[in-house]
Amino acid sequence: MKIKKILVSQPQPTTEKSPYSELAEKYGLKLEFRPFIKVEGVTAKEFRQERINILDHTAIIFTSRTAIDHFFRICGELRITVPDTMKYFCISEATAFYLQKYIVYRKRKIFYGDKKVDDMTKILLKHKTENFLVPLSDIHKENIPGLLDQLNLKYTKAILYKTVSSDLSDIKNLKEYDIIAFYTPSGIKSLFQNFPEFVQDTTVIAAFGPATAVAVEEAGLRLDIKAPTPQCPSMTMAIEEFIKRYNKENKTK
Repeated sequence: MKIKKILVSQPQPTTEKSPYSELAEKYGLKLEFRPFIKVEGVTAKEFRQERINILDHTAIIFTSRTAIDHFFRICGELRITVPDTMKYFCISEATAFYLQKYIVYRKRKIFYGDKKVDDMTKILLKHKTENFLVPLSDIHKENIPGLLDQLNLKYTKAILYKTVSSDLSDIKNLKEYDIIAFYTPSGIKSLFQNFPEFVQDTTVIAAFGPATAVAVEEAGLRLDIKAPTPQCPSMTMAIEEFIKRYNKENKTK
């Protein structure tokens, strides 16, 4: 008995050559990619219930392209014209450049860090009189709000989008997959929302990231593959190590 089929709870890679395609080729695997979760924007009505006036703020902090998309979407739906004086603070240069989709890119009002929250500290302290708005998902890390609290800066969290479970009703039998790979705790939640009767048995569960690993165990599942580790910094490397070991142990079965 060998590992033959893997379900990856993420969108399919956009490039033909990916670590997963190389893994499949090397071990003769069949891979299926299926996002277990999706992002939905909050409605204008839901946003109004947050009682936030966007124009009370003088600066926006963006942690992702998704946050940018939903900020300008909600502004459009509510017919809010963002003034040219608004300042934008982005977690990375790539996020900052994405703003060009919505605004004329002027360096004087766009600031960015180097992908790390701590990099934002010096930038934010130079603008400590601003009133910041932080667009977030309903499930979010507290690193940016935590930093703003630490720096004693004035800010408001705005929940503009949310993570919800995908409809997986077209997957008829999870037991046909030898391995299921998860990347978020929300993916585990979606598993049981879609398949409340799921029993693991011999299904191998792989988890990426400590929060996902905790979610697997809290759901009463057996965690068979954990990434990243010092030896296996990526999910595909961790899966490959497991397959090598599994095939060796089961080659006579």
